[in-house]
Amino acid sequence: MRLVRWTPDDLVRRLDDVVAVYGEAMGYRTDLLEARRGYIATHVRRPGFRAVASLTSEGHLAGFGYGYLGAPGQWWHDQVWRALHTPARQRWLTDCFEVVELHVRPPAQGHGLGAGQLRALLTLAEGTTTLLSTPEADEQRSRAWRLYRRFGFVDVLRHFHFPGDERPFGVLGRDLPLEPPAPAPPGRPGRAAP
Repeated sequence: MRLVRWTPDDLVRRLDDVVAVYGEAMGYRTDLLEARRGYIATHVRRPGFRAVASLTSEGHLAGFGYGYLGAPGQWWHDQVWRALHTPARQRWLTDCFEVVELHVRPPAQGHGLGAGQLRALLTLAEGTTTLLSTPEADEQRSRAWRLYRRFGFVDVLRHFHFPGDERPFGVLGRDLPLEPPAPAPPGRPGRAAP
């Protein structure tokens, strides 16, 4: 498995694969995926866009992640802005890299791909904070929630409902830059970083 940085053109070239991975990971019906295709294609043109992908040795897409700098007038940014009080808006949204998508095909989950993608994406990110949203779940059972907590994400909003989605979401944030993993003490084998 190779973790690679993608340009906007790389992502657009592999848009069919990206949408397929997104659909598998989220369990969405095919008809909902067509609308997502259009959103993703416009996201690549946003300021601060960064993307990474996990590719098999044959070049198949096993996972991907991307984000960009949030700004007023962007749908997700504006939804979260409205839900926060002024001090939280200033703290989290002033110079924020939004992790928009981070997905791994279900058969490839549980092998560290998501952690590698998140680490790479946050290392590339501009901004002083980063935010993401994820469906509410049992934090002990959900791989996504455990991953975000390992990376130091804290609660910004909980049980938040985005228009058009019945599920409650957690909006989580952390400061940037991402600190590099601590080196292993001399004489002890190193542990894989989250």
